[in-house]
Amino acid sequence: MASKLSTLVLRQVVSRGHQASRPFSTIAVRSVLVNDRSASLLPGAADQAGWVWFAARLYPARASSTVAAKGVVGQEEATSAAGGDEKDKKMVSYWGIAPPKVAKEDGTEWKWNSFRPWETYSPNLEVDLRKHHPTSNFLDKFAYYTVKSMRVPTDIFFQRRYGCRAMMLETVAAVPGMVAGMLLHCKSLRRFEHSGGWIKTLLEEAENERMHLMTFMEVSQPRWYERALVFAVQGVFFNAYFLLYMISPKLAHRIVGYLEEEAIHSYTEFLKEIDNGNIENVPAPAIAIDYWRLPADSTLRDVVLAVRADEAHHRDVNHFASDIHCQGHQLRETPAPLGYH
Repeated sequence: MASKLSTLVLRQVVSRGHQASRPFSTIAVRSVLVNDRSASLLPGAADQAGWVWFAARLYPARASSTVAAKGVVGQEEATSAAGGDEKDKKMVSYWGIAPPKVAKEDGTEWKWNSFRPWETYSPNLEVDLRKHHPTSNFLDKFAYYTVKSMRVPTDIFFQRRYGCRAMMLETVAAVPGMVAGMLLHCKSLRRFEHSGGWIKTLLEEAENERMHLMTFMEVSQPRWYERALVFAVQGVFFNAYFLLYMISPKLAHRIVGYLEEEAIHSYTEFLKEIDNGNIENVPAPAIAIDYWRLPADSTLRDVVLAVRADEAHHRDVNHFASDIHCQGHQLRETPAPLGYH
């Protein structure tokens, strides 16, 4: 009987907790005990009530969370049962916080969750595309010819299918920034030191390359064996680059710099195919128009120009990072080039 009383007291406290800011306060528990006449008639009721009060005081956060979750679920069920326009409302989060409404500059609704309006930008199309880091030592030559050797199987496999080539290129190009940013992040934690902004720069580079991939996915759908190739290449390249960056960051950044130079060349050939009519100059995907702040009537050619400008910027950043290491300094000693992907 005493255990039944405990259960009864808890249920009443929880039920009253929906209407109180502190559902398991001392006042709430005492009110239940005073109003429940059966409490005074049961042997050991006072002891059981005391344990109930103690448990409620010991675990208020967990009990309150349960009550809050039940309240949210109840609200959602009431909304779904109301019918009409209420069914069109988006589900709130677990904690009952509605997602913020994000709009474009013209007031229309923002439809992308992967990036926000303040993360968009206009690429620098005036960037020098012909810049090349000269191979002045063994390290540079090793990096340069390593990248050149990687291009051979790519040319054989994709030939002039530049849409699919671009997808494969971006799945590889998005790896170095994430790996380097992750390792610098861990190093910063171990040594209790700042990164000079390089963690943010490298992670933004990885995100930018991933957005390139999301854009080209709207233009060209990869075949099953191309998806399988992505799995294999990414698995090998991720682990290889991880080990390389642990051993020699200056070589790792130099390889990425030359890899971006090859990317510029590939996108230049992509543009030639579009201009020659071999690839249809279709309208630009909506995600590209919003991400690069392109005009509404932009085409695939405009997208490729924006991507190529991004790759030129990545080329400069990684060659710069490698030069810092070659001069015997740490990246954190030199401010990272922030503000542009």
